[in-house]
Amino acid sequence: MHTLLNPNWLGVAFASIVQFAIFVRWAYRRIRNDQITRLFVQDMATNHLPRIYDLLGKLCDQQGIERTPLPPIYWIDLNGRHHD
Repeated sequence: MHTLLNPNWLGVAFASIVQFAIFVRWAYRRIRNDQITRLFVQDMATNHLPRIYDLLGKLCDQQGIERTPLPPIYWIDLNGRHHD
């Protein structure tokens, strides 16, 4: 019991706990940042790109430029999960 109260062991234990807490905080922020980025890209592709293409089509009509067909949106799953 006396060896557990040694100041050196208490310092190592405290440093280990602090390091683990910082790692958990970093991992949480990393995961959350990836989620926010994924949602941002999905929102851009589903809400904003169709509006941008519509406005570009109207500009092409005003300028007399021939339009090309709209490109399809393909979702690439980098996590290996399959969405049917």
